[in-house]
Amino acid sequence: MGSNTIQITDDTFEKEVLQSNIPVLIDFWAEWCGPCRALGPTLDEVAGEFKDKIKVVKLNVDENPRVPSQFGIRSIPTVILFKNGQQVDQAVGNMAKSQVINFIQKAF
Repeated sequence: MGSNTIQITDDTFEKEVLQSNIPVLIDFWAEWCGPCRALGPTLDEVAGEFKDKIKVVKLNVDENPRVPSQFGIRSIPTVILFKNGQQVDQAVGNMAKSQVINFIQKAF
């Protein structure tokens, strides 16, 4: 995992995501998920480029079942964009860097 993304848990979700003063992109993933592993470096790169504008966090669905079930996550990777504690958009599956950038632009 890259150093620009932050690992969160069910317990830190509210503080890191809902109470964040900048938009947050949350990546729901698992160790065994190939597309999740493919998306990881892309998200880390985007997190580095947009580090003062958006926070990119990762939540392991195997270790943290509460938040994924709260948002009805059935497939991974799923990314959800939050702004001011509200869900702005959601996407499922691996994405190219340009797609991730287009996705997060919705928060600005």
